[in-house]
Amino acid sequence: MFSKVDAQEATLKAGISFRVIGESEFPKGSMVDSLARLGQLKGRAGLSYTVDLFNKNARVFLRDAPGELRRSQVDALIVDQATPEAGSVAEYLNIPFVNLCSAVVLNRADTVPTPFAPWDYNPSILGRVRNRIGYAVSKRLLRPVLKTIDDQRKQWSLPPHRAANDRFSTLAQISQQPVEFEFPRADLPSWFHFTGPFHSHAGRPVVDFPYERLTDQSLVYASLGTIHGNGAHLFSIIARACMGLDVQLVISLGGSSVFESIGKLPGDPIVVRYAPQLELLKKTALMITHGGMNTTLECLNNAVPMVAIPMANDQPGIGARVKWTGCGESLPAKNVNVAKLRTAIEKVLGCQSYRRNAKRLQAAIARSGGVTRTADIVEKAATTRQPVLA
Repeated sequence: MFSKVDAQEATLKAGISFRVIGESEFPKGSMVDSLARLGQLKGRAGLSYTVDLFNKNARVFLRDAPGELRRSQVDALIVDQATPEAGSVAEYLNIPFVNLCSAVVLNRADTVPTPFAPWDYNPSILGRVRNRIGYAVSKRLLRPVLKTIDDQRKQWSLPPHRAANDRFSTLAQISQQPVEFEFPRADLPSWFHFTGPFHSHAGRPVVDFPYERLTDQSLVYASLGTIHGNGAHLFSIIARACMGLDVQLVISLGGSSVFESIGKLPGDPIVVRYAPQLELLKKTALMITHGGMNTTLECLNNAVPMVAIPMANDQPGIGARVKWTGCGESLPAKNVNVAKLRTAIEKVLGCQSYRRNAKRLQAAIARSGGVTRTADIVEKAATTRQPVLA
């Protein structure tokens, strides 16, 4: 693993060797500080802050990674699709690389909305025009990152990227979504694979939880992730929305500093700093989530319907897919209030179609191949240097 020093401890615990990139620019603790700052932002402001981080990451990776990869005698790279500069490094070093889509598929098509927008799937002419406008806006926001990459490619005598999708691997692109969770697409290359999630218990810390406090009521589990889990007002809204319903609410604050100051919430929910999410989902009737891809797929893998409260980055796009697949409802964080959230909770708990659709996606995940299929694709691409066709 080639990354910032903050990722080193968890990576080594998972049995993977580690090389630090950009320690002077990203000293220990900087990732936590950045995520805490991002947790204070929403919508366009959060996206702009993320773009600034991406640009800094790109500059540092393009500068330091070639030397580290050479010294480590790397034969192939697995690149997160949201790290477009890494593919250029692989090209420069003439080593094969494969893309993993750990979030929403980023391949652009005018039939599919930008993942940063909460728009429904609409392949009509008007929908395509709307989508093109959305991509134009995101391209303008991402211009600093793209310029950083293109300037370095010019110095390395690599041809410029003519289109956004040119930055992705021509050997294999792999999404941890099941294909049923993606909007209909006819634009993806023949070497694009939907393998389902790569989740594992390995490397996850053991978390204490007061299981003895759980009742026989339907369990509603709320977590806004480790990035955006510091919205005390949202936790209060969630608690008030569940008051009076025949449910038991568990809130995980995601390690948020709000833990010490949040006080007693209405309805007396179980509030913990961290929850054993995979274990708790086996008991959950409904999850209230920020709509991160990992949490969303963990819900679907356990056939748990959702109410998503997307805040920033690709979460609105994930929320749109949750709604489109019938696995839940989605309420943008800036518009959420007690009445709207209560209505959504009652709707998802009261209508069995949400649970049935979550079970349908659970079955889709089971037949997608997961991490074993992913590893087979990566190995074949790395050894043959030929496209691995789906």
